Amino acid sequence: MKQELIKKLLDALKEYKSLGTADQIDYKKFYLYSLITHSTAIEGSTVTEIENQLLFDEGITAKGRSLQEQMMNLDLKAAYEHSMRLAHQHENFSVEILKSLSALVMKNTGSSYNTAQGSFDASKGDLRLVGVTAGIGGRSYMNYQKVPTKLEEFCKQLNQRRSELTNLDDIIAKYLLSFDAHYQLVTIHPWVDGNGRMSRLVMHHLQYEFGLVPVKIIKEDKAEYIQALVDSREQESLEPFHEFMMEEHIRNINKEIEEYKKSQEDDPIKATPDPIKPFSDPIKERLYQAILRDGTLNYAEYAAIVGTSEATVKRRLGELKKEGAIIRVGSNKTGHWEVNKN
Repeated sequence: MKQELIKKLLDALKEYKSLGTADQIDYKKFYLYSLITHSTAIEGSTVTEIENQLLFDEGITAKGRSLQEQMMNLDLKAAYEHSMRLAHQHENFSVEILKSLSALVMKNTGSSYNTAQGSFDASKGDLRLVGVTAGIGGRSYMNYQKVPTKLEEFCKQLNQRRSELTNLDDIIAKYLLSFDAHYQLVTIHPWVDGNGRMSRLVMHHLQYEFGLVPVKIIKEDKAEYIQALVDSREQESLEPFHEFMMEEHIRNINKEIEEYKKSQEDDPIKATPDPIKPFSDPIKERLYQAILRDGTLNYAEYAAIVGTSEATVKRRLGELKKEGAIIRVGSNKTGHWEVNKN
């Protein structure tokens, strides 16, 4: 591993933590939503982060998105929530735990299969009983007959390395372990589907357990991410994958730092304060922006703009008013909303 790359990551993380970026209201929740959105996007989902926030928090489905891709996101959210509970309890990994997490990932999108070797159900986390190809160069993954034994070995080695690192203050070693677990699990390819999501989930599981800032693999870098996996496989070396993951984390951490700094800058040209930044709520943000443009609309009109129900608009308006972001001028019947400039 290049020392320059390690230094860049440590410096970025130091600045990230010193700014208190992660201390914002609901930051961890929305960071998790972002991890989920990008993980499913790598598998073909077109659901956006804002759409997932509405789906997860309000139960509002996105127009033009298929039921399957929205269920994929809901299932992955459930799997991450269970994984994080296990991480906080420092539960050891086992084949059964991995199968239970896979069952959550594939709950509503997995299928059952009948083969000459027997039947298995992806929605129940069953290990595959068929061969699968990598889709690149026609190479095949591990023979399915070897999967149970390799998965047992994977858990045993992972638990041992976790135990060795638990009380050590070695951030880089902990990140590398999470990257190795990702690579090894996707190489074993235990399931007929969902292996990418599961490999990223296990990586994030370890990062949460170690108290690290989780690595976000953004959908725009999908090709580079897949190529790093291919390069490590062909070169029989983890170095290409390690380097990609480090570089990806540095890029995204630095981007978050820049966005946070920008959000904290005082703009003398902007007469109206923007109280939305600490809300981290897509409905409030869109509603606030709608009021900036026109504060005379009724609940139904705001609901149409924001893409939610009238009841939700009424509730969010009350919250914005209580928080001091907006004020009501005139009566409830004939008045209008204004952004609070005080």
